[in-house]
Amino acid sequence: MLQPSTFLVFGATGGTGKHFVSLALEGGHTVKALVRNPAKLAVQNANLLVQQGSITDIADFDTLLQGTEFVISMLGDVKLQRHAKINTAFVKKLIPAMRQHGVKRFLYQAGGLSTPYKGHLSPILWTIRHTLARGFNGQHRDNEAVMEYLAEEAKDIEWMVHRAGIGSDGPSKGSLKRSESKFSIATFRDCAAYNFRTLTDSAAIHTCDLSFYAKE
Repeated sequence: MLQPSTFLVFGATGGTGKHFVSLALEGGHTVKALVRNPAKLAVQNANLLVQQGSITDIADFDTLLQGTEFVISMLGDVKLQRHAKINTAFVKKLIPAMRQHGVKRFLYQAGGLSTPYKGHLSPILWTIRHTLARGFNGQHRDNEAVMEYLAEEAKDIEWMVHRAGIGSDGPSKGSLKRSESKFSIATFRDCAAYNFRTLTDSAAIHTCDLSFYAKE
């Protein structure tokens, strides 16, 4: 069982993020969250530390990273990412700051249709990306640039990428497992639970895997 730890969460008010925050708090952990609109955080807890702001205008990571063990990013802005790689620019500032504060573990949630660095998409996922999901190509390109940066320039960081197949909110449909090839459309709740478990899974370090519902 994970001892009480401090999680720094980016994307805490998003579909997956709100469930992740609840899971961490229920486990007795401390959560630091950078959010643009604190009013969107419905949960109130003495262990929830909220700082108002945006990844595009962070001037100082010191307060956020001080005393932090785990960093997780579950960010996405389809409109902004059509024109700029905002997540890549953010991660390129975050990683050096993590080094400075001795924080090693980082999970980045990308989309299942983002191609892993030096990898490829299955024919089915490639087809979906370039037809039904072509409006999200800016996000995928941004995610791919993040994965390239982590693989090439952050080998000393215990990073992991979850290429999630996020469908919608709703009750749990089961437990997600990590896979290089198997892929499921999951609920926000189940993606959050997967992220929470994977952050402490040393076998996931330096992977950019998909997730799927494994039959019991």
